[in-house]
Amino acid sequence: MLVKVRFGETQKYVKVAQTEEGYEDYNTFLQKVIEKLGLPLQTELHVTDESGTEVDADVFEELLKAGNLTIHVSTEKSTVVLNQDSSSELLVSDTSSSVASDSSDATVIIEINNEYKRTHIEQESANEMVRNVLQSKPGGEKILHEYDKTKTLTDATRRQMVNLLVADMMEVHGRIPPTHVRTKYAVGITTLFPNLSDPYSGNGYEHYYDAESGSGYLAWRIKTVQRNTAVQSRRCSTSTTYGPKSKRDFLLADKQLFGEECREAISLLKHSTDVSVVKNKMMATFQYRQTLVQDQQNSATVLDVFPRFLDVPGLIDQDFTMMFGEEVSGRFLAKWPTYFKPRLLAECKNRTSNEHVEELLSAQQNSNESGWDSDLSSVLLLVHLLPPTSKGHKKSAKISSYQAVKHVARYLKIGASVEAFLGSLEPGQPFLLCVGEQKNNIQRFYVIIDQKAIPCKAQTSLAAFDELFKAHFIFSVNYHESLNSFYTFIQTTVFNIDLGSAKESPRVKELRARLFHANT
Repeated sequence: MLVKVRFGETQKYVKVAQTEEGYEDYNTFLQKVIEKLGLPLQTELHVTDESGTEVDADVFEELLKAGNLTIHVSTEKSTVVLNQDSSSELLVSDTSSSVASDSSDATVIIEINNEYKRTHIEQESANEMVRNVLQSKPGGEKILHEYDKTKTLTDATRRQMVNLLVADMMEVHGRIPPTHVRTKYAVGITTLFPNLSDPYSGNGYEHYYDAESGSGYLAWRIKTVQRNTAVQSRRCSTSTTYGPKSKRDFLLADKQLFGEECREAISLLKHSTDVSVVKNKMMATFQYRQTLVQDQQNSATVLDVFPRFLDVPGLIDQDFTMMFGEEVSGRFLAKWPTYFKPRLLAECKNRTSNEHVEELLSAQQNSNESGWDSDLSSVLLLVHLLPPTSKGHKKSAKISSYQAVKHVARYLKIGASVEAFLGSLEPGQPFLLCVGEQKNNIQRFYVIIDQKAIPCKAQTSLAAFDELFKAHFIFSVNYHESLNSFYTFIQTTVFNIDLGSAKESPRVKELRARLFHANT
């Protein structure tokens, strides 16, 4: 007797022999089903009827002869239901729906979680591949041992691992390895070393290889090797950059003014001495203001049209809250002190240090009287963890992390002229000006933009930095080139703005993975 077996799009026949005593051995038939489905030969099947009663070899043949029968066969990772009709055909299906049987049919359904099984097999295959490569290459065992001991990898060890894997990849698959090969190596890394996965990425491995944008540590290394061997292979990134200059849609609860009403409100704003009136009119002209900052052809700056930013603290935070809502607006101050700060400090202590990092770390014990306070120091340490890159531009020289810090915050001793300081500036991106007796004792904070000083509402350095970050969005200003990774981390990981859409460097994703898996 021929039994038809259908599995997904595949249809096969299984021969069921009849003997003088009846049908062939029950276990032999199940083994044939396993082989036809491509399951591991050692797979153990558990058989029950619809009521959940176990069916064994002694009653299986009699139940088949009786008809009107549904038999469920399952393993730990699959569910199989065998279905026999009046013509002795067995239907094997990978669907999860039940097949009803009538008086003339005995239904057998086989349900297998194909996607889970396939994904699991692919992950295990990638895991084994990466492990075998590392075990066979000089220095690979040291990498495995370091992760087993510390549950993470240092930057130097991670670079060594990437170099070994790319060397193997290009040796086996040529100078331009296919996308699916690169992805398999990335999957293998985060499967073998789970603490290196990024919980905020779609698959967790994109910082090693992202097929959509062609970026990641593996892609970078491949390009470096290709350049060194005079093989030019340039890939265009298809990802869209989301950041402060992105145009956004707003669902505004407050009535917005346009036309003549808007012009009247702007005129009133310039002369009113009532702070509440100023704030109300600023809310009512928010949408016009955003149109103004997004208009690249308009030479008038927003501070010329809305000069009250320069004498009424709190307007930056008010506009940002209208853009993203109160919950998003409060995320940095809610999450930084308790979650990110202790993890960043622990990460810095585990890395190779320098005098500038040590100075910032010493602020945590209040042992540096001439340095920044503990909170601002923790923010500036992030610049050292995400240092500037030259981005491959020969005309743009790479600067140090110490130099990049000056594009975040600068100190001015109290009594010195702020106007004179502003007059000495070259045009540039926003930064924080801290005025006080000394760096760890600041009396006033300003956001400096367009060579103008916007007073902060904040009384603490952490809240002042919060306003500095928000200023980029409400004035539609790009991040300073040397601080792109630094600010992108704050944007996506702390504020969760454009998470999954913003273009992040592999270093940003790797740091996020480390902090997420850190034990403090």
